[in-house]
Amino acid sequence: MTRAARRLESSLRGKLPRYSWRQLGGDLAGGAIAALIALPYGLALASLIGLPPAFGIFTSVLTGPLTALLGSNGVLIGGTASVTVPFLAAAVAEQGVGGAAKVTILAAIFLMVFSMLRLGRYVSMIPLTVVSGFSCGIGMMMVITQLKTILGLPKPSGEAWSNSTLTQLAQVFSQLSLFQRETFFLGLIVVSVAFLAARRWDRIPAPLLGVLAACAVSASLGWHTGKVGAVTFEVPPLAAFSWKPSEAATVLPAALGLAAVSAANLLITSRVVYHFAGSHRAFKKAEADRELGAYGIANLVAGLFGAPMSVGIPARSLANVKCGGTTRASNIFHSVILAFILWAGSGLIAIIPTAALAGVTAYVGLCLLEWSTWRRLPRMRKLDASAFLTTALATQMVNAVAAVLLGCSFYFLAWLRHKLNEPAPNSSLTAQPSPSQSNTSA
Repeated sequence: MTRAARRLESSLRGKLPRYSWRQLGGDLAGGAIAALIALPYGLALASLIGLPPAFGIFTSVLTGPLTALLGSNGVLIGGTASVTVPFLAAAVAEQGVGGAAKVTILAAIFLMVFSMLRLGRYVSMIPLTVVSGFSCGIGMMMVITQLKTILGLPKPSGEAWSNSTLTQLAQVFSQLSLFQRETFFLGLIVVSVAFLAARRWDRIPAPLLGVLAACAVSASLGWHTGKVGAVTFEVPPLAAFSWKPSEAATVLPAALGLAAVSAANLLITSRVVYHFAGSHRAFKKAEADRELGAYGIANLVAGLFGAPMSVGIPARSLANVKCGGTTRASNIFHSVILAFILWAGSGLIAIIPTAALAGVTAYVGLCLLEWSTWRRLPRMRKLDASAFLTTALATQMVNAVAAVLLGCSFYFLAWLRHKLNEPAPNSSLTAQPSPSQSNTSA
């Protein structure tokens, strides 16, 4: 090796970030767990929208590497989210797969416009207590929404499971007498093993051990519980749709609404992931704008194939961090593992009990409940405590954006009251007569 080559090698080593075997193991474990969580959700949400189930997985496979390379938060993992369902389902009902493609592409363009206008940086103004409350609310939601699967409850007679968290909790209590012991024990095994493993071995993906333990118990005892089932995967062709001005205009309001909701959810989730990963530094303004641009580009590509919109998902992102994911590679591994599972390992995934995957989500939700904040709650300022509790509870009752706005409203009202009670500038000077005036009157 020549002297110039050695200099180049030494300079590159100094500039490139070091990547250890421990980081590789953590990224692989985090990506694997995120892929396991993404699989059932992607299939279910795509079917709910009215698209082929595999399209929901294809969203994660396609957008994951793009957002990992272009985004600012490398461990933020995106995919098909429930907040996008109303917009996309309406478009599919009106115009089929082409309608979903149009809405996704237009929403992606809006995201890039938001990034160019630097609108994402306003998320950095959200107080930390509101972020903690939202994180806690997401944790509550993750636990409550998995109860029906962990308990093996059938759908309520004459109705489907509600999308409202509190209503769904009431439905669970009404069906509690019908719970199945096998599914309950499988979910309990996953949560228990995950907590015990996390305390004892911090380098091992605790939820993955829980899933393996649940699968072993289910197979050895011959329990016939619900399984993930066989999954077929075919790359969707480019969406064949016509761009007539009239049809594009009909989906324009839906695309704008989808972009606004997706942007808010994306950036709020990104900040929660930063907070959960232990990064308590300020959320840089440029990072928020970059995240919007990255997801805009990724969703533009996804929309060309008719795949649904990708948004940052709290469950899989936080599971990724909890299992050791620390770099952008974890996001890429998540996409690669998903593609490999669907291509070669669908038979192995088919035998995993759905209660085990629900247990993984419930475990992550329990980790999100901000136990330290609850312990500090009696000593917190009334303003901070009110914002935290309101955001956490509102997340169960309304959508994420409205919950965060409610939490921020406490600080806005406090700032407004401070401004109204603040004495006007130079008011003391205008109230006192000048020396010349007093001498004249004398």
